Amino acid sequence: MSRGQGCTSLTGTLPVSRPSALREPRVGDRPRTGARAVQVRDVMTEATVTDSTTDTLRSAAERMWRQQTGSLLVMDGGRLAGIITERDLLRAVALGAEPATATVDEAMTTEVFTVPPDMPLLDAAREMATRWIRHLPVEDNGQLVGMVSMRDVTGIFAALAPGAVSVEHEFDQLVRERRLARIEHGDLD
Repeated sequence: MSRGQGCTSLTGTLPVSRPSALREPRVGDRPRTGARAVQVRDVMTEATVTDSTTDTLRSAAERMWRQQTGSLLVMDGGRLAGIITERDLLRAVALGAEPATATVDEAMTTEVFTVPPDMPLLDAAREMATRWIRHLPVEDNGQLVGMVSMRDVTGIFAALAPGAVSVEHEFDQLVRERRLARIEHGDLD
């Protein structure tokens, strides 16, 4: 799906209904490991990418706002060249970059840590915490297939928590999509 000039969204593999891995834990349950654990592929979402390292920071910020995402993956010749996040934009502006003229390649992170779709989500969350990152691109055999964000991880772990949980996951109707609909109707937050 194309959502703007130079912008593409890649669809990840998302379950439509609540996976059995998200049922409420029972007394005597063992921690889930290996193939039975919730995997990155179970929660990854579309990755918003740009094919232009020369987009301005303003353009990147506008695209991120329109898509209600905290990052853009930067592709160059079909390979992942970098990621630009809200933090990268804030840092660049705080250090004096002019959003209308500074480019994405001047502010993006080029050493991007990625994970495979079959990685257990708990391991991916640990990597995110260890590396202080909020956005984790998912690659399968060198191909970009999705993204896991801290928001995705938090929602899943809340759903897996024992006890009454009021978090309802409709994987095909993410919070981001609801916010986009509100914005389109002029309800800006």
